[in-house]
Formats: sequence, C-alpha cells, structure tokens
Amino acid sequence: MSAVDNIMSTCAACGEDGDGLKACTACRLVKYCNVTCQKAHRPKHKNECTKRAAEIFDEALFKTPPPNEDCPICCLRLPLSPLGLKYQVCCGKMICLGCAYEDMIAERSTEENCPFCRVPAPVSDEEALEKIEKRIEVGDANAMRVLGHRYYKGDGVPQDSNKALELYHQAAMLGCAESHYVIGGVYFNGKGVEKDVKKAKYHWELAAMGGDVLARHNLGEFEANAGNKKRAMKHFMISAELGSDNSLKTIQNGFSEGLVTKDEFEKALRAHKESKDEMQNDQRDAARRWLEVLQRRDDL
Repeated sequence: MSAVDNIMSTCAACGEDGDGLKACTACRLVKYCNVTCQKAHRPKHKNECTKRAAEIFDEALFKTPPPNEDCPICCLRLPLSPLGLKYQVCCGKMICLGCAYEDMIAERSTEENCPFCRVPAPVSDEEALEKIEKRIEVGDANAMRVLGHRYYKGDGVPQDSNKALELYHQAAMLGCAESHYVIGGVYFNGKGVEKDVKKAKYHWELAAMGGDVLARHNLGEFEANAGNKKRAMKHFMISAELGSDNSLKTIQNGFSEGLVTKDEFEKALRAHKESKDEMQNDQRDAARRWLEVLQRRDDL
C-alpha cells in the first residue's frame, strides 16, 4: 500500500480506519471518521486544503467545455451572440436566427408558424406569456431566463428587477449557463442590485464552465485588469478557439507582447476558423443583414 493510500484509509485526525470514513469535500486529500475529527484537524489541514481546492477549481475552470448545441433545424452550431438566437415559446426549442428568418420569408403570405413544431406563433403578449409559463411548469430553464428578461426590461410585464433575478437564478440552478452570464452582468453593473464584483466573477466562472463564450471572454478581461495576464490569456485562448472574435484579437495582441507563443497563436487561429465555419451559412448571413437594416431604421 502506498503512503497516499495509507493516508486515505485512516482518519487524518485520530488515525482510526474503517469503511465509514468520508473525504474532505474541498480537497479530497484526507478522510475523517466524523465532523469532530474534521474540525480538530482543520488548523493543520487548512493551508494544504485551500491550495488543493484552488487547483481542483482551476482544473475545472480551464477545461475546454463542449461547443454550443446545434440548431435543431439546420443542424449547425448555434451562434455565440444572443442576437443570433430565437427561443420558441411553443416547443421550447432554441433555433438560429437564420432558420427563423428563412421560415419568415417562406411564409410571408400565410399565418406565421413555429419553424420547428409548426404550431401557430402567439399573436399577443398574453398568449406568449401563457406559453412561457407552461414551459416553466415543465422545468424549461430557457423559458425561465426568457421570462426573466421580460421582467428585467418590463417587456409585456411590469418591470421588476428582483423577479427577474429570481428567475435567472432558477434557470441557472437548472444548468443554464447563459443565466449565470446574465446574473454576472447584473452584479457587475449594479443594475437593480448592489454592485458586487466577486459575485459577478463567480457567476461568470460558472457560465464559462458551462460553455458560455461571452462569460469566458469577460473573465479574461477581469483577470487582465487585475494584472493576472497568464490567467487572462488562458481564458482568451479557450474563448477564441470556440469562436470569439474579440478574444482572438486579444490573443493576437498577446502574441505581439510575448504573452502567447507562436504555436499557441496558430492553434487559436485554426480552432477559431473551424468554429466560425461551423456556425456560418447563407441563411444566417441574410438574417444578420436583415437585422442590421432594422437597426438602422430604428436609429433614424
């Protein structure tokens, strides 16, 4: 038996062995037979535990997450920007704006239906809210996030930042990475809540581990501003490889400053191009141009 195995088979405080020992949940390095032994050993174990817990957290934080899901219609990866997405309140599907735009063009002279399930689209805010509530009843995290946005902006419902934050948290608890990203932004900007940078970073970290590229880029900016350039570049490398244009530009600057090696920069370039190719088609380009036209009209 190795020294490590021997340590893990006995209580770190009293030395007793047995099958009922429980590992320290923070570091997993030692075991205890009860809470009393854990508390008694805490002064000796604290520094080692804190160090190893931070290492475990970083291993999870800097592990490249899986790419975002595919659009259920065109089967291409969903865009990174929320502006390129459309949530269907009828069936709960998240589709790309390209497919929504293509379907809208095809049905100009007929009743608008959901591009995925073909159910008629809601004709009023009341009907849309009713469908969202039904999706929430079955545990749809995206529906919670969408309703949270409505309360945050006062869109079809009374403006209520507290209600919005409550819904964001409910969605986040169900694994919605974008909700963690939104919560982080709320705390960082102090909109409707007291500004809390630590909470903002915490939620951005959870969002990044869940695959949210925008949160990952924000973490890079956060670490860079704190002077932690190596940690910042690790974040930027991950988000650039997943398709973030802003992160790629930052990596390029990091290469010029000697913070990123040539091999790392070339790896980021290749991965970034692959990610962009996987998220691009003619329909999405047309939808983006259509959005730009609408935005210019709104600015007039």
